[in-house]
Amino acid sequence: MAPLAATLDVVAEALRDARAPWWVIGSAAAWLHGAATTVDDVDVLLGGDDARAMIAGWTGRVTLGAAGERFRSSPIARLSGAALPIEVMTGLHVRVADGWRAVAPATRTPVGRVYVPERGELIAILTLFGRQKDRHRVELLRAGPG
Repeated sequence: MAPLAATLDVVAEALRDARAPWWVIGSAAAWLHGAATTVDDVDVLLGGDDARAMIAGWTGRVTLGAAGERFRSSPIARLSGAALPIEVMTGLHVRVADGWRAVAPATRTPVGRVYVPERGELIAILTLFGRQKDRHRVELLRAGPG
């Protein structure tokens, strides 16, 4: 998956001087854990200062987003110009039955030059997201090696 590898290299380079921990989450993280899933973009969860620095230093197109009914983050931005779009999120929250729940990984596993939550924690995050595509990735992660 050459576009994903190229995009992960871009992310790693952009965050090589990050001051706080950061993670690739979502479909790219599932793929890095061995799930045979499609990856249309790379979701990066990081600290506010690092997110603002990454956005400010981006040479491609930056599209700032707003909170939705299911997710909110400040900032949330879509960076275009790498092989795949990069979604930059800080302070990510997911709406659940009783309000908003923060997505704050406690584990951090290196895979090449990027970091992902450990497999079990990624499963919990994707379960929290609750969308059909996330449930499918959970099934793939549970069925796969590891």
